[in-house]
Amino acid sequence: MVFEALKASLNEATVIERGDYEYIVHPITDGIPRVEPEVLTEVVEALAEIGNFDCDTILTIEALGIPLATALSLKIGKPFSIVRKKMYGIPGEVNLSQVTGYSKGTLFVNGLKPGDKVVIVDDVVSTGGTLWALVDALKKMQVQISDILVVIEKTDKKAEIERKIGHAIKTLVKVEVVDGKVAVV
Repeated sequence: MVFEALKASLNEATVIERGDYEYIVHPITDGIPRVEPEVLTEVVEALAEIGNFDCDTILTIEALGIPLATALSLKIGKPFSIVRKKMYGIPGEVNLSQVTGYSKGTLFVNGLKPGDKVVIVDDVVSTGGTLWALVDALKKMQVQISDILVVIEKTDKKAEIERKIGHAIKTLVKVEVVDGKVAVV
């Protein structure tokens, strides 16, 4: 697959330092500067093509997975649910601790029950901290994972993350930061 609009936008992305972590600021991962329709369309078309949607629900993580899950839901006709950063206290709510390359937090899963099947959709995988915590929580909830789809792979540890979570991760593009600039690998 060729992702010309996505690749062109990545080449223009800004990189900022957060301690030792090189954070890529990009429309798909941050909504900054703005998400152009041709980039979002290209991404959603590709996710729809590579995904195994034998599922009940598309599951995404707040916040930047939301536009991806929304567009994908409309494209394939499956509902979506959002893993939130805020506790609602709804019966059955499950919380999980998330540690990324630059932050820590708690996430909350609602609306899933044992036996449900989900496809996880996210904007970026880097350290794998968020994905690992979510997959672990879903396993404890006895929720089945049909597929994991991520737009941008910013890691050389994908195989290690996949072993740790016990699932393959399908990504559209792999990037690295070279001399303060984003390079599509």
